[in-house]
Amino acid sequence: MKNLNIYLLIFLFGFFSCAFAFYVLSSNFNLTSFAVKNIESGSNWIDRANITLFSDKVIIKVANSTLGSYTDTGSMEPIMNENTKGIEIRPENEEQILVGDIVVFRDGDRLIAHRVVEKGIDEVGVYFITKGDNNDFSDGKIRFSDIESVVVGVVW
Repeated sequence: MKNLNIYLLIFLFGFFSCAFAFYVLSSNFNLTSFAVKNIESGSNWIDRANITLFSDKVIIKVANSTLGSYTDTGSMEPIMNENTKGIEIRPENEEQILVGDIVVFRDGDRLIAHRVVEKGIDEVGVYFITKGDNNDFSDGKIRFSDIESVVVGVVW
């Protein structure tokens, strides 16, 4: 009787394993949803030589920088939320902005901080596609004239 119970357990384990494998292979079950997002990192806006560490302070030399604060919409978590202070600079030209950079752009009355996920050229000129790191959708095309600043550093 003991052997029969062991054989029955082995049979049931095999049966359910095969049933699960069949379900995964024959359905829209998406294993990539468990993967870590691949997010492109931004440009190297701050040279290492411009960062000085002391035991009680850090000095980061960034010309023409401003300090930004952000609304917690969840779209850029965990990089940015309401507790984040951002070091921002105004880019001089569209060539400076690369895929992976976080830009602050104007959308009507709102300022939005999202990552550049695509850069291209169309009949109007250079455009940027931006998207919040946690958003499933992009913001559409934005132009250099819409961009207020680039986030070159974050402090929590």
